[in-house]
Amino acid sequence: MTFTELGGHDVAHAVTDLVVGRTFVEAPRWRDDRLWFSELYAFSVMSAEEDGSDLRVEAEVPEQPSGMAWLPDGRLVVVSMRDQKLLRREHDGTMVVHADLSGHAKGFCNEVLADAQGRCYVGDFGFDLDNGAPMAPGSIHRVDPDGTLTEVTDELYFPNGCVLTADNVLIVAETFGNRVSAFDLTDDGRLVNRRVWAQFGPLPPMGKTVADSESEFVVSADGICLDADGAVWIADLASQKLLRVVEGGEVVDEIVPGMMPFSAVLGGSDGHTLFICAAPGFEVEDRRSTKLAKVLTARVPVGAA
Repeated sequence: MTFTELGGHDVAHAVTDLVVGRTFVEAPRWRDDRLWFSELYAFSVMSAEEDGSDLRVEAEVPEQPSGMAWLPDGRLVVVSMRDQKLLRREHDGTMVVHADLSGHAKGFCNEVLADAQGRCYVGDFGFDLDNGAPMAPGSIHRVDPDGTLTEVTDELYFPNGCVLTADNVLIVAETFGNRVSAFDLTDDGRLVNRRVWAQFGPLPPMGKTVADSESEFVVSADGICLDADGAVWIADLASQKLLRVVEGGEVVDEIVPGMMPFSAVLGGSDGHTLFICAAPGFEVEDRRSTKLAKVLTARVPVGAA
């Protein structure tokens, strides 16, 4: 499926290098006038100035960091993927366990977002992706401020990047489901009124491996971010492009980064810079042993939400 077939228009965006020489970068965030991201195989959360300078290690996560968010009091929480924990950085910089999802999550934990009440929503793979297990549904668990864990939705085709809109709609990418889904987030933290936000192709059958299902993935949405017009930028593993999608599934813009994009965030001093985490591919052994991943940037007309 081409960009034109998806209803887009031919728009060129210049892509430039910002941070280079990394193993595998993921989960970018714009916070406190800095770009934050996870460096999976350096086992660190890092941050940098808008121009890529002053690169800092903000937290060390030995079991592999992924998504991150901030509690209302400013403390960082970050997913520790392989041991299925959510870690919290205290004000003095020490790292503690915010929640232990082992025994609840199905597969590695991945993304997280936090709401205004300090509740965190953590997605899990649903199956053992690294070892080629058959695809199985993933879920999202809510972590309350007191540590209580509640599964708030399941039957997701690999829940991945997620955003929360100003009117409390949680939008989540389903990487292996050819779709992006949406839920209403209630005042008491439930996810209700599940619906398809964008559908790009049929649902592939569960029970096959990702490798065996690859030809069925029309759009494989990984990380996503929201812009001021309510559109979502999707890092699409299938086309190796960034797709700007509006509700209903129309693709209205695209960026070709020249590498496989895994996630993106809008930020910068005016909110119009798209920071893109990218690598030559996602083969685990290649990423562990090389430093070819980058953070890229592109300027876009519509700024951050």
